[in-house]
Amino acid sequence: MKKTLLSLAICSLFLGVSSCGNQANQQASADIATNKLTYSEDWESLSKVEEQPAWFQDAKLGIYAHWGPVSTANLNMERGVGWYGLNVYMDEVYDWRTGEKRLKDGKPIVNSTYKHHVETHGPLDKVGYKDIIPNFKPTAFDPEEWAELFAKSGAKFAGPVAMHHDNFAMWDSEVTRWNVKDMMGIDVTGELKKALDKRDMKFLTSFHHAFTWVYYANAYKFDATEETSDLYTDQHELTDFKPTKRFHDEWYAKLKEVVDKYEPDVVWFDWWVEELDEDYRKKFIAYYYNKGVEWGKDVVISYKNTSFPAEVGVHDYERGRPNKIKDKFWMTDTSPGAWFFRQNAKFVTSNEIVDILIDIVSKNGLMLLNVPPNPDGSIPQEMKTMLADLGKWLEINGEGIYETRPWRVFGEGPTRIKGGGHKIEKQKIVYSDKDIRFTKKGDDTLFAIVMDSPKEDILVKTLSTELSVLNARIKDIVLLGSDEKVIWSQDENGLHIDKPKNVPSEFALTYKISIATDAEWGIGGEDDPT
Repeated sequence: MKKTLLSLAICSLFLGVSSCGNQANQQASADIATNKLTYSEDWESLSKVEEQPAWFQDAKLGIYAHWGPVSTANLNMERGVGWYGLNVYMDEVYDWRTGEKRLKDGKPIVNSTYKHHVETHGPLDKVGYKDIIPNFKPTAFDPEEWAELFAKSGAKFAGPVAMHHDNFAMWDSEVTRWNVKDMMGIDVTGELKKALDKRDMKFLTSFHHAFTWVYYANAYKFDATEETSDLYTDQHELTDFKPTKRFHDEWYAKLKEVVDKYEPDVVWFDWWVEELDEDYRKKFIAYYYNKGVEWGKDVVISYKNTSFPAEVGVHDYERGRPNKIKDKFWMTDTSPGAWFFRQNAKFVTSNEIVDILIDIVSKNGLMLLNVPPNPDGSIPQEMKTMLADLGKWLEINGEGIYETRPWRVFGEGPTRIKGGGHKIEKQKIVYSDKDIRFTKKGDDTLFAIVMDSPKEDILVKTLSTELSVLNARIKDIVLLGSDEKVIWSQDENGLHIDKPKNVPSEFALTYKISIATDAEWGIGGEDDPT
């Protein structure tokens, strides 16, 4: 079976999908008929996958790292950019969606990335992005240190950005020569997986290379040639959003190689996958989920926008989240600062990251947190501190986060997200001790998380005796991480909790509320016990 799939992949890579189509379809049909494969390449079959397995819903926190040649390209830039490879080929500022130049006072605007590149490295037709790639020197990359930091943060899975928009593979590849093993001598993906396996963490690989088709479109005006088209893609206009068959084949081959070599538990996709041919998308989804069956583990696909039907993956909000509980499990990818290394980077506080995590979990979501390493692979001290702070908070409060599910309402308080959706973190959201979020475990445990250290006694209005939100009685309340007896009472105004004398964390506090629901009577014809 393994040999057959490999031969089909090679056929697809070198001869093209159409040349191998009949052979592949006949083999797939035969395999499904003999129960060798569980899922076929159609949405009806794929809708039967378990796209949100329990382990993923329980995990709540994962980590990935944006790191590669882009990190090095940003060195000594006044304002680094995550899309260096797109911006550098814009000598003047274009709207990549329309191809129109942006003007200031009626004149074209010189692109700052292009200007920096020419001043630092030389003319772009002589020194392009392909010539920047060898400058990437991952001399301080320590997979054991990375894995230990990620584990101590409380994350349950982690992994690398396997391929960003720049089409550079952060794994040992035979599909593309533009890879970290052949050019820098290390297999970042493989070494990090080994280190994470030692710590019983699940493994993620993220892929952003669908957008490569747009990313390098202007490169042919400068240094791109047919010889380097395996990096820059086939020549096309900036606004030509229809990738070639070769691009599709290579997109799929890179994914398949990583799946076969590293067996990731999660394959995370950035946007623009929705622009690719549907047959290729179905082909990969079926392949990956069938491999999960072969490996005997529940794998996860995450996607943005409309890349896949909701029945085959977990939807992701970039730097965002909904303003309500979602029935279907979802996730957020976010970063405490820029996605890639930037000179003199600014990061949000540990307290903000904790609050974002709490809000996400209360609404039935999971956080995928980005860690942007320095160009050499060392982790910035600010990130080390943040990961340690997050881990310490979760050591105390994790019972109210991990393995929980959303309650009837996500929370209460004055601080609300406007609208919800992608990139709502642009809103300045500061939670206070009046903001409370809820999670639950089973039917007998409710967690009320106060989003900041209380300045006075706490009032949880949602738990009023006049409301039917909590249709049960409270048996006991404890403050996680504290031995101090919780003094509380409940009336028509809500649940009153005395301000603790000592707080176990400088961030949010978690109250564990044990509840009991009165048993129904008369179901079997019994008399009223009252």
